[in-house]
Amino acid sequence: MITYPSIARQPNREVNIIAFDKLDGSNIRVEWTPKNGFSKFGTRKRLLSPGELPLGGAILIFKREWETKLTKICKKQKWIGKDMRVTFFFEFYGPRSFAGHHEDEIEDMKLTLIDAHVYKKGLIPPREFIKIFKNVDTPKVLYEGKGNNDLQKAVADGTLEGMTFEGVVCKGLLPGKKKKQGKIVMFKFKSNAWIDQLKYFCGDNNAMFKELE
Repeated sequence: MITYPSIARQPNREVNIIAFDKLDGSNIRVEWTPKNGFSKFGTRKRLLSPGELPLGGAILIFKREWETKLTKICKKQKWIGKDMRVTFFFEFYGPRSFAGHHEDEIEDMKLTLIDAHVYKKGLIPPREFIKIFKNVDTPKVLYEGKGNNDLQKAVADGTLEGMTFEGVVCKGLLPGKKKKQGKIVMFKFKSNAWIDQLKYFCGDNNAMFKELE
């Protein structure tokens, strides 16, 4: 199953981007095929079963709230073929989630769709993603334009309108050659308050800080 790519901290100042609110949770991936439907679930690094709490709770929420909706979208998009598979990436989080740690009951947790990867095509470009998934829960769009210093400062100060605590994920598309789609660019800006809380959370464990940052 496809894993979600790492998001760079170094911004690309030249490409036009769409900045999405960065939800503070755990990355969950779900694979769909025309033959088997949704049959594989995983965290960012491994497969996942419903009994593994709290992350396994994401499977229960998915089956209750997402399976029917995304099946309809897959069919509408005509993602078909013998080897076709689509991997959907979610953020799994609750009111007290922080840096991948969760203290809330499963009934208080949420799943929000953050990206999707289509076989032989790659990640769906940000504007197309917004269009395809306009009727389901995705992160709010907070800004469009260049990933400039003003945007970075607003996120760092926590003053960008609509942002939650952690920051934003910026996604853009490089120009393609001929009729081919260009490479998707992704980078993130984080709030100083979130980074300060992470430092407190990690204490002297620099390896943990780097991993969670």
